[in-house]
Amino acid sequence: MSYDTLDEVDRGILHLLQQDARNVTTTEIGDAVGVSASTVGNRLRELREKGVIDGYYPQIDYHDAGFPLRVLFICTASIPDREDLAERALDAPGVVTVREIMAGVENLHVEAVATTRDDVADVARKLDELGLEVVEEVLVKNEHVQPFDHFGGDTVSE
Repeated sequence: MSYDTLDEVDRGILHLLQQDARNVTTTEIGDAVGVSASTVGNRLRELREKGVIDGYYPQIDYHDAGFPLRVLFICTASIPDREDLAERALDAPGVVTVREIMAGVENLHVEAVATTRDDVADVARKLDELGLEVVEEVLVKNEHVQPFDHFGGDTVSE
């Protein structure tokens, strides 16, 4: 499914889910986008089946959860091995996110959480053992997220 196949209702549903998927009901979504709750339910099922909605994940404050160190490892992986290494990096202790970057170098960004500097060093060692070149380690202070506004921010009544 591509952006071209999403109509205003689909985009409105996606926008509202990004704002607060846990606390918005199909009735509230339906009221906002002008369809019934059952239509919203059917659209959600179709969006999941077509892979547009890949899952629902909590936004966790790792610091408050007891993991005060949040580190971004900027790595380089060989292009043919990048996808496989990205998947294997998820198994490293403390790794929470891996992003494949479309670039020749610094093309894998691995985010991990830890309680101590030794834990951070363990993650770096594991990434090295996998065959990743760790180019840089960056301590992350915070992350700010917002809904993608082209999913219906101006077509949804708020």
